[in-house]
Formats: sequence, structure tokens, C-alpha cells
Amino acid sequence: SLSNIDDGEYKCPDGSSPTGHPKVISGVIGAASSVTSIQVANLLRLFKIPQFVVINQPLCIIKGQFSTSPELSNKDRFEYFSRTIPSDTYQVSAMLEIVKLMNWTYISIIFEESNYGIKAFEVLEDQLAQHNICIAVKERLVKDSGVAGEAAYDVIVQKLLSKSRAKGVIIFGSDQEVAGVMRAVRRNNATGRFSWIGSDGWSARTLVSDGNEREVEGTLSLQPRANPVDGFDEYFLGLSVKTNKRNPWFVEYWEDYFRCKYLNSPVTPYNQEYTETCTGDEVMTYDNGYQSEGQLQFVSDAVMVFAHAFKRLHEELCGKVPKLCEKMRQIDGSQLNNYVRAVNFTGLSGDEFHFTEHGDGPARYNIIHFKQISPSVFQWVRVGEYNDGQLLLNMSAIQFNLNEPGVPQSVCSLPCLKGQAKKYVEGEICCWHCFNCSQYQILKSEVSCQDCPLGTLPDYDHLRCLDIPEAYLRPTSEIAIGAMCFSTLGILLTLWILTIFIRHNSTPVVKASGRELSYVLLSGIFLCYAMTFVLVLRPTDFVCGVQKFGMGFCFAVVYSALLTKTNRILRIVKSSRRTARRPSFISPRSQLVICSGLVGIQIGVNCAWLFVCPPKAIHHHPHREANQLVCATAVNASYMIAFTYPIILIIVCTVYAVLTRKIPEAFNESKHIGFTMYTTCIIWLAFVPIYFSTAHNVPLRIITLSVSISLSATVSLACLFTPKLYIIILHPERNVRQPMMQQKYATKNSSLSSSSHRVDSATQSDDFEMQEKLRSAGSFSSQISRSTSATQTVSNDVITNMTSCSSTQTLNSINVPQPEDVQL
Repeated sequence: SLSNIDDGEYKCPDGSSPTGHPKVISGVIGAASSVTSIQVANLLRLFKIPQFVVINQPLCIIKGQFSTSPELSNKDRFEYFSRTIPSDTYQVSAMLEIVKLMNWTYISIIFEESNYGIKAFEVLEDQLAQHNICIAVKERLVKDSGVAGEAAYDVIVQKLLSKSRAKGVIIFGSDQEVAGVMRAVRRNNATGRFSWIGSDGWSARTLVSDGNEREVEGTLSLQPRANPVDGFDEYFLGLSVKTNKRNPWFVEYWEDYFRCKYLNSPVTPYNQEYTETCTGDEVMTYDNGYQSEGQLQFVSDAVMVFAHAFKRLHEELCGKVPKLCEKMRQIDGSQLNNYVRAVNFTGLSGDEFHFTEHGDGPARYNIIHFKQISPSVFQWVRVGEYNDGQLLLNMSAIQFNLNEPGVPQSVCSLPCLKGQAKKYVEGEICCWHCFNCSQYQILKSEVSCQDCPLGTLPDYDHLRCLDIPEAYLRPTSEIAIGAMCFSTLGILLTLWILTIFIRHNSTPVVKASGRELSYVLLSGIFLCYAMTFVLVLRPTDFVCGVQKFGMGFCFAVVYSALLTKTNRILRIVKSSRRTARRPSFISPRSQLVICSGLVGIQIGVNCAWLFVCPPKAIHHHPHREANQLVCATAVNASYMIAFTYPIILIIVCTVYAVLTRKIPEAFNESKHIGFTMYTTCIIWLAFVPIYFSTAHNVPLRIITLSVSISLSATVSLACLFTPKLYIIILHPERNVRQPMMQQKYATKNSSLSSSSHRVDSATQSDDFEMQEKLRSAGSFSSQISRSTSATQTVSNDVITNMTSCSSTQTLNSINVPQPEDVQL
């Protein structure tokens, strides 16, 4: 029984029965490995069942000073297990922080096939997955290095080499197994190919590094932080075989340390090769190789835990009674376990000690690094620490290779370049292929691209869409300047002609041209030229509205005036051949009313168009890299709506021009109007295909439209007003009333034999003035003689007698006003 390991016999001198108390096991310190500790814990926890009452105060508190398996933190299974060393769960967290600090996303893991390695791997695998760090290779090491042959280690190294991008490798194992891995690395010519992160099971162990320095170079490993135990080295150096009789293993240690053998000692695997005989007078010193175990602090802390727990228990239960009191003898394992977990003290190493909620020691680790401090000289050096979740690492002190000290990359795929997206390898979140987003796409996410909206282009890095600068017909552009210069010249000419007409408003030439309609015509021509300046403005909703209304309106004014003129001439000529009555609606007022009515139709069309389709400035994209600011109507054929009615006017005017082409020569203005209309038709026949063929270039389309409007105005200006200016400016002597050519009229049954007479020319308005004067003076008469000898006298300014044998009549006798140079 564990409660009765004292096998001594008790005898009373008087022969009575002994009444001593057997020695009781209150706790166990050990073992060094997790595998052993788990087995012992499973055994000792059985004493919690009722049978313990028979044994008396059964207690099973285990202090595992080197057992770090996370499994032992499970208090449902190991409720009486505590340890002074931290759990491997914290070591795994420290390793994860190192991996993250190195920016490694693709690593390999090798772990020994034991509870220590398997449980640590399970925790590490779970934490790596939470941080999107992938495992390239995961391989198990056979726990007993004597069982595993070299081939098994070679297979592991070859698998590591198959994932060459996974430079970082974490090894959870003991020194013997890891040494076998390093030898396999050398055999497979993989020295320097990997950067190791080691667990405390092989950290700073000479068994691993001796002979494998170049393979181990660059290793970062963790050790539970342990400081030297105060006074231990002095105590231990003072021991000898003669003075340390209570330690049965001290003789073996002495033989191994001095490489000698006592004559009567049993043969062991270590001393059988020694030839020298130990004397017992040898002395251990630092000079002959003494070095204490670096983690003795955890053994010391384990002893101190029991000491502080018993001290506090004794103080509370026994008070000042020395030794054990009866109450303390009655304490059970659960109660003592509570005292153990509650300790908090400063150990012999100087560190504060307390248990975590899971019964583990504080999470304190040293980060040590195996580096080549000079050619062929290697050393383990401390480069950082991990305290309760906080990693402190001196990156400047880390040197993975003497020739290449930088941190190696351990990634499955290199980061994509700017403007590239990832296509992940199926089943891998760390491996991908990079592909470029198209010319007009940006990165929507790391795995997809999206098109930039029209009017925008990706920036250089394809991260965001940038607005394309607005392009529109600017007044400062060459073609706009050319169009505006042409229009400016036209406006100046129009104003000059208007000024001349106003100054010569009462002259026969101005009167004969129809002053009122001429001024209307000049106004329309002026508006045509002015439209150029509206067309080259920066498009806005208001500007677009002015364009929509103005283009059709200016044309309607011009061609309404021309249509009114040609219609008047045609009606005058036809009426003069059929009847002596003067035509209706040929007075100036009537002409203006007719012209206004024709223009009013265009105004109505424009207003309806503006209401149905409000003007709007839009961004037009004839191709992907264009961002043109234009009026919506300039993009399609909508502008033609504004020209539909003016085109009808042009067609009707042209028809009238054709019908009046053979009238008497004196009606020369009709010929000028005809020439104007023919030229205008040619201009617009050329404009329409050009307009539709420039859909991709709206600024060019607008300039074409502007030039066509200006050309039409120029044709009207040149053809209709140049002849009049020629007479007014160069030949003012001809700007008078002139006699008309003779013209004879005869009936069907007689011949015209009388002499002709002359009628002076006058404008339409002048004719009405004259007739009114003649009527008031009683000098104006109109008679029609049915006899062959009857004669008729018509007078405007001069009255001449006519004699004929047949019936004759003059054009003035029917009160028809005469155009300029009309001959009768």
C-alpha cells in the first residue's frame, strides 16, 4: 500500500503492542515525462474511492515538474494533478506568435508519437487554422529512436523537401528523435533548406546540436523560463560518493561524470567501457565540466509548493502545536489539494510562483536561438521571452544563416502584385495562382475583379476607379476658335448690312426689297451666327435648353421670311395674269403676320419638345476611355427634331423658287432667293451624312452643325443682300425709280398696235402710299373699255396716253404693286 511504505518493525521494551503511526504518502513529485506522469496520475486518482478510508488519509497530489502535455490540464480526468511547469498549450501559443511575427503562412510540423507530441500537435493545428496558417507536411516521429531506422527519418525529410516553399518547420519531440532528423537532413543534402522552431523537449540539448551544428543553425526554440536555484551549485559541488550515501544513483552519476568505474559497482551501459578506477577523491568543479540542469527551478518550486501548503495547513488546523496535530491527520486529499492550488510565493530562484486555474505553472518562456557567432563557432543565445501571452523578440539578434541573416519566406504562394487577384488552389487557403484584372477592372476582393463604371478608369494599382476628366468642346480649342471667328465675321457683316439698310431705309432699293421682311431675315441670320457661341459653351441643362430651342428657331425665322417673300412674288405674278384685282395679304402687315405665324409653329414644336424631353447635360462614352460632357440630344439624332420644320420650310421655299424661275426678268429677287435655296439644300444634303457619321466624336459633330448653320446664314446673306449693297454703295445713281420695260397685252381677237407706256418701280409700301394719294386727289381711275378704241390711263408718278385698236390694260389698272425693275 502507498500509505504503508515504512516497512520497519515496532517492538515495545515491555512486550506490549506498538502504537506508532505508519508513514503516509501525502504527495508525489514526478515524473519527468508526460507519458509517465499520466500513468501515475491514473493510478493515484484511484485512491479517491471509498477504500482509501481503510488506508487512512489517502492523498494523491502529483507534482510533474517536466510533464507539459496539455492533456494533464484536464481536471475532469486529473483533478489531483498540478505542475510547476507551464502546459504545452502556452508553448504552442508562443510558437504561433513567432510564426506570425515571421509572416509565415505555410509551415510543416513534425511531432513525436507520444502524448506529449500528439496533444501539442492537436492544439497547434487548431490554433494555426484559426489564423489561416496552413500546414504543408505533418509527420510523426517514432518515440523510441532505437526502433526507427534511418530510412524512416529520410522519408520525413524527403516529404519536407517535396513542399520546398514551407521553409518553417516546427518540431515537437525529444532530443534523441530530433537528432535523428538532423542527421537525415544532412544525408539528404537539405542543410540550410529549413528554419526550425523547437519545443522544450530538445531545446538547447547538446545531443541534438553536437555534430549537427549546420543543420540546427538558425533554430528558434522555447524553454520554460528557469533561473538558477540559489545555493544549489555550492551544495552539489560539495557532494561526493562518501558523503552522499542516501542517493542510490549518485554512484552512477559519479562514474559517468569522471568516466571511471568503481570496482564493486554493477555493470551498466555507461560504465562498461570505462577502464579507469574511481577513487572517490575526485572533485567536481566548473573547470572540469560541471554544469547544473537549467530547469532545476521547477523541481525546487515543486518542493516549495508542498512546504507552503503544509505550513499554511498546519497554521490553520494546529495553531502553535508543534508537529502534526490530530486535525491535520484527518485531512483528506481534496482539502490538501485546495491548499496546494492556493499557494503564492517567491521561490529560491527569485521568481514569483502561483498556479493557473488549470493547475499549471506560470506561462513564462525564454526564446533561445542557435546561431553561428563566427565561422564554425555556434552557440545558443537568448533572443526573447514569452510572458503570459506577450511575445518579446529581438529580431536584430536573430540570424538564420551566417551568409543570409534575413528571415526566410515560408509561404505557399508569393503575394500577388498590385492589380492581381487570387485564384485559390482547391482545398488550400494558403496556395493560389495570381491573375491580372483586365485593363478596365479593379480588385473587388482578393479573389475577384469588377469593372469600373463608364466614365472612370482604374488607378495604377487597380484598387479604385478614378473619374476620367470631362471632355467637351471648349471655346479655347482650335476648331471652336475657327467656328467662332467665322461666326463673328458673319455677325459683323450682318450688323453692317443692317446699319446700311437703316440709313437707306427710304431709298427705292431698300423699299423694293421689302423692308419689314428684310429686317426679319437679318434678325434670323444674326441668330444663326450667334448659335455658334451657344454651341461651344460648356454643356449644362440650361445651355442644352438654349441649344434645343435656338437652332430650330433661328432657321425658322430665316426661312419663314424667305417663304413669305417667294409666296408673295408668285401670287403677284399669277394674279396679274388672271385678273385685275390685287392679291390678298400682300401688305407689309399681312406679310409680318404670315411670317410670325410660320415662326410660331416652330416655337410650338420647340416648347412641346422641351416639355416632353427636358434638356439635360450627360456624360457620353463613345468608347471605354472617353468621358464626354455633352447635351443628350447631341448623342443621337434628336437634334434633327429641331430641324424638321425648318427643312419643310426649305423644301417649300425651294419649290417656290423653281415655280418663279421664269417670271419676268424684272423680278430678279426671286432668282436670288432661288439660288439661296439651291445652295442651302446642297449644304444640308452634305451636313446630314456628316452629322450621322460623327456620332463617335460629339465635339466634331457640334462644330459641323455650327459651321453648317453659319454657312446657311452666309449664303442667305450673300445671295440676298449683296446685289442691294452693290447698288446702294457702289452705284447710288441707280438707287432711284427707273422706267419699266415695255410689255404689250392683246386680246385673242385683235392685235396690239398701240404704243407702250412706262410705269415707275416702287416698293410694296411705296405703292400703297402712292395709291392713297392718288385716290384722295381724284386723279386715280380704273376703267375697262369694251370697245377696241377705248384707252386707259394709269398713273403712279407719270401718266402717258395709250392708243390701241384692241382692248388693252395696264398692270397698274388692277392696283398691282410692281417689284423693282418690273417692265410692262
